Amino acid sequence: MPDLRRLYSDAEEARHAVVLRRVSTEEQQLARRARQRRRAAQARALQRMLIATAVIVAGAIGWGLVVGPIGQFGFLAAVIALVLSWVVIVGSMRVPQVSIEALAQSDLPLLPERTATWLQAQRAALPPPAVRLVDAIGLKLETLGPQLSALDPREPAAFEVRKLLSQELPDLIQGYAKVPEGFRTQDRDGVAPDRQLTEALRIVDDELGRMSADLANGDLNKLATQGRYLELKYRDEATE
Repeated sequence: MPDLRRLYSDAEEARHAVVLRRVSTEEQQLARRARQRRRAAQARALQRMLIATAVIVAGAIGWGLVVGPIGQFGFLAAVIALVLSWVVIVGSMRVPQVSIEALAQSDLPLLPERTATWLQAQRAALPPPAVRLVDAIGLKLETLGPQLSALDPREPAAFEVRKLLSQELPDLIQGYAKVPEGFRTQDRDGVAPDRQLTEALRIVDDELGRMSADLANGDLNKLATQGRYLELKYRDEATE
């Protein structure tokens, strides 16, 4: 008689491999978009630095022509102003940190972008399969953001989106973070916390895809009443 537990495990592994292959393609897309955003941000920063340099140099020259020579102190002041302007411009390129409290208070159209930023900050603490799914979720959040701009925040559908992005998803990641590192790869009730996290993120990824499709089709009633189930058993175990 075949070992049913082994058959189930093999089937789960096969399904898991299919998901990861799909996610790897999405991860490449996300990496390409991230590179494009970085290049665009660098180009904007360079343009601002050139403008700031031109303004300061023009101001120093104008002062010299109208008032008189700027002298050593004037030259030093111009150099300091130039360096400070560059520091401010480069500093503005840094991605701001987003807290869970900020997610809960975000306007609905801004919530996907801020959730994606928060998720990116958690990548280092996640196992590789979960990181790939986080990247896939980031792609879906990029699509979801513009769709939410036309959604009335008082709609039940808006409540479901906000609940998933600002409560359920952060709770999922934080619950995993509470599990001691030495226990994350150990099976408990047949499934390790690393695996449970990956499966729960896959459910979130699928749910975001359905939400986006429902919004695109204008089916707000379906989105508002659609049930969800996140397998977060490991979170409960971690708090025992």
